[in-house]
Amino acid sequence: MASVLIVEDDQHIRERLTCAVAKHPELNVCAESGFHDEGMKLLVTHKPNVLLVDLGLPDGDGIELINQATQFGSIESIVVTVFGDETHVMRAIEAGATGYLLKNTGVDDIGESIMEVLNGGAPISPAISRHLLQHFRNDKKITAVQQGSLPNLTKRELDVLIYISKGLNYQEIADSLNISYHTVSTHIKRIYRKLHVSSRSEAVYEAEQLGLIHIRE
Repeated sequence: MASVLIVEDDQHIRERLTCAVAKHPELNVCAESGFHDEGMKLLVTHKPNVLLVDLGLPDGDGIELINQATQFGSIESIVVTVFGDETHVMRAIEAGATGYLLKNTGVDDIGESIMEVLNGGAPISPAISRHLLQHFRNDKKITAVQQGSLPNLTKRELDVLIYISKGLNYQEIADSLNISYHTVSTHIKRIYRKLHVSSRSEAVYEAEQLGLIHIRE
């Protein structure tokens, strides 16, 4: 059976997590704590297979526990927290967390999430995925700007690109911008060339990734 150390300061949630682990036939709780310092000692003493940790502890930061867990090499860390913002998410992942779950995750899902990590997966609450995507989109944009490789689209080409993203066809774009069908075609060819793509969907995706346009969902 795989051992799990739980470090969570909210007693009700800690009991909930303990029950979730206990009900799984392949997992057992080796120890639990509501404090950073005690959790650090338990981590060293028990060397569990999995650390289930909150980030906001009364006497310290859960990130430090994740950092310590990575020193052992074989301990996987899963964050269970109320903090769903990009800053907390990225700090935890950069520290070595292989899972990030919000506290509204169903009890039945906790055990399966732990098993997923042990089997090489990386369980992440759906609400967190958006922050990760945004982070990497921003990184891509920053890298492109730093390298001076951000495509230099003209204002008219950006106008055309925005209409493409809205699903308008060539004639509809021409009518909207009061230009000819063939001029729209020329603009789109230039957009494709500058973005290194070969289709409308690729052009929209790449432009949105680089921050050239912003698509509201």
